[in-house]
Amino acid sequence: MLPPKPKKIPKILEAHGDKRFDDYYWLRDDTRQNKEIISYLEEENTYAETWFSEGKDYRKEVFEELVSFIPEEETSLKIKKNGFYYFSKIKSNEQHPVYYREKNQDVEEILNVNKLAENLDFYQISGISPSPDNKIIAFGEDINGRREFTIKFKSLEENKYINDVLENTSGNITWGNNEYIFYTYKDPKTLISNKVYRHKLGDAQSNDFLVYEEKDDEFNLSISKSRTNKYIYINSGKTESNEIWLIDIENLLENPECVLRRSDKHLYYVEDTPEGFFALSNKDERINFCLLKFKKSDFENFSNWEVLIEHNEKRLLEDFICFQDFLFLDIREDGLPKILKLNRENLSKDYIDFPDPSYSCYISSNPEYESNEFLFGYTSLRKPSSVYSLNFKTNKRKEVWKSQINNFNEDLYETKRIKIESRDGKLVPNSLVYKKDTDLKKAPLLMYGYGSYGSIIDASFRRTIIPLLNKGFIFCISHIRGGSEMGRQWYEDGKMLNKKNTFFDFIDSTKSLLSKDIGNPASVFAFGGSAGGLLMGAIINYEPELYKGIISAVPFVDVLTTMSDESIPLTTFEYKEWGNPKNKEEYEYIKSYSPYDNIEKKNYPTVFVTSSLFDSQVQYFEPAKYVPKLRENSTSKNPILLKMNLIGGHSGKSGRLNALEESAQDNAFFLKLID
Repeated sequence: MLPPKPKKIPKILEAHGDKRFDDYYWLRDDTRQNKEIISYLEEENTYAETWFSEGKDYRKEVFEELVSFIPEEETSLKIKKNGFYYFSKIKSNEQHPVYYREKNQDVEEILNVNKLAENLDFYQISGISPSPDNKIIAFGEDINGRREFTIKFKSLEENKYINDVLENTSGNITWGNNEYIFYTYKDPKTLISNKVYRHKLGDAQSNDFLVYEEKDDEFNLSISKSRTNKYIYINSGKTESNEIWLIDIENLLENPECVLRRSDKHLYYVEDTPEGFFALSNKDERINFCLLKFKKSDFENFSNWEVLIEHNEKRLLEDFICFQDFLFLDIREDGLPKILKLNRENLSKDYIDFPDPSYSCYISSNPEYESNEFLFGYTSLRKPSSVYSLNFKTNKRKEVWKSQINNFNEDLYETKRIKIESRDGKLVPNSLVYKKDTDLKKAPLLMYGYGSYGSIIDASFRRTIIPLLNKGFIFCISHIRGGSEMGRQWYEDGKMLNKKNTFFDFIDSTKSLLSKDIGNPASVFAFGGSAGGLLMGAIINYEPELYKGIISAVPFVDVLTTMSDESIPLTTFEYKEWGNPKNKEEYEYIKSYSPYDNIEKKNYPTVFVTSSLFDSQVQYFEPAKYVPKLRENSTSKNPILLKMNLIGGHSGKSGRLNALEESAQDNAFFLKLID
């Protein structure tokens, strides 16, 4: 079967005296209803389906293996809130969880997502928020993947829905009291949350009161409730700056109060306690953050904030949480996470230790400030996630929850952490996992990377890669610049005018592993999604013959066109990540690496691109344009495939089994190429 060949309609894009030519710009339709475009996408799906089904189709085999890992019923961690324990259960044959609450061993069902999702191609909820008196729950629902949530309310006393809905929200909701709820409004065009409203339960949404409006379209709003239940937090932020406002729960109708006005390259995070406030801040070039303490009377007066833990160039302070007597911090040293326990009275410190050479640990859900136990999570590439409880009085820890994986023995697998020298001398950590009986020199090597937004891709357990490990693959996460694995400077060195470092780190890590006899040079693969899809597009432009096949999921590949168009969702919010093409220097730099602009006549590998028509993060037309352009320029005979979900969002289809089908498809792609 021949691949689809969409028509060409040349379009000239001009800026700074530079002209670019785009034959496939016409594939953009913001309504997502153009019949010709939909027809083309359906043709691409048919072509991809044909490729997978020719010869041995591994999809069913892998899917069955993935399903075999699932226990008959899984129960989530039970979280105590408002005197109840909230948790969910999901059965092996169901797509969605059922939510429950428990008190005095009395368990009641509060929301069955499977019933809500009946007869819908896509369904996702944003979370369940109980009212302070536990009589009502609020939750958001998305029915197409666009992340435009409708808030609904359900009476638990009467077991029925209240005639009250909130449209055009981000799904971010917080109860003020039993009468008022706060939510963030999402601009339907830009998809940026730019307004906070106060809603009186039972009133029409048109009567809602505008509490806060963000005028700067580079900033995005979110809200949360403090664990002391004293304040509602409004955070207006972007990648390198933010501002926090507080609403006093006792005075909900009053205007919010600003903690500290925004300033360039200043990020701060705040938590209140009855004795005062704590904050992480990178102000005054404390790039890896410091921990501070201050009083409400010192709002807007940073000079009076007391430093408790000073900035350290070799230690990143990521997150923290307060209890009555102790404070816990997520920190990172030499690329590895740690949890630090800080005595609030005498500032004495203890570390929580972890065994694996490469792993992930994190502060778990701890909604209650007045607790005697701290919950934290631990996982590694070979160890499924567990949650532990640390008792403040005895200092003993115990496992309170563990992810159940059937037919899996962690002792059969091995993890390693290897630092690779990139071409500019920087040492890039790489986390590997494989079966112990794997012949490393002959094994297929699958590289994974992201490297954007300061996001940390930790070495956590991924059940979806087990079928590949069982087939003899080596899986490697390359912790490239653009993330914050090695501190905030690691992020700064991989963004804006330093973006190419992420690509070179990934390529150099691949080559170095091969030079160490880790991986078969003839069977090297790569996988990345979203900004990681940009990474995939870049590395095959630079080194098209290094990789045998790549998967580029929901890829951000037409960087220059998107960042030049403020009408495209989230563009302005991301200027500080990629650059603003209105500035000539930034325009030229983006153009020099943007995957779509740098496609040339080259021997490209086999490429599998996946996307969704209703993706809110990366618009569908980027991968839709990318594939035909890449296909017509590839001088190899390797297929270029596109699979477009015609319903679904940035994370693909909704439902656990549907997600496993997509994971099986990804695995099948790699297995087919080594067959």
